[in-house]
Amino acid sequence: MVRSMTIADYEKVYALWKQIKGFAMRSVDDSKEGVERFLKRNPKTSVVAIEDGNVVGAILCGHDGRRGCMYHVCVHPAYRRRGIGKEMVVYAMKRLQEEEINKVSLIAFTSNDIGNAFWNTIGWTRRNDLNYYDFTLNTNNIVRFNQ
Repeated sequence: MVRSMTIADYEKVYALWKQIKGFAMRSVDDSKEGVERFLKRNPKTSVVAIEDGNVVGAILCGHDGRRGCMYHVCVHPAYRRRGIGKEMVVYAMKRLQEEEINKVSLIAFTSNDIGNAFWNTIGWTRRNDLNYYDFTLNTNNIVRFNQ
């Protein structure tokens, strides 16, 4: 079952994130308070996939009124290759369309071979015509990668 994420899902979503090899989490943005702030701003567009009472997939998805963006798209390794990822992406994109958002972007680490193959398989286009820049406003927002 795929549905919109709520803050009540946080503990199970966070536990899922911790199980994904190479997954990067920020200490502030991915804290319960950070995710709650994101969900309040984007109450319908983030997604969880539930099987047997467990969160087996998740997407943080939101928009700024012009463009949607997906973050932390993941499916538990034991549940991959069953269409869960695609179902979650379609669900999030439909919610964005309902909010009159016409374009969606995402960022995938270049070393994320599984994720990059997934996006290519479901028809997303890799852009080579731009550079992605980042500036840290809060130096306490530390990134940790799962081993």
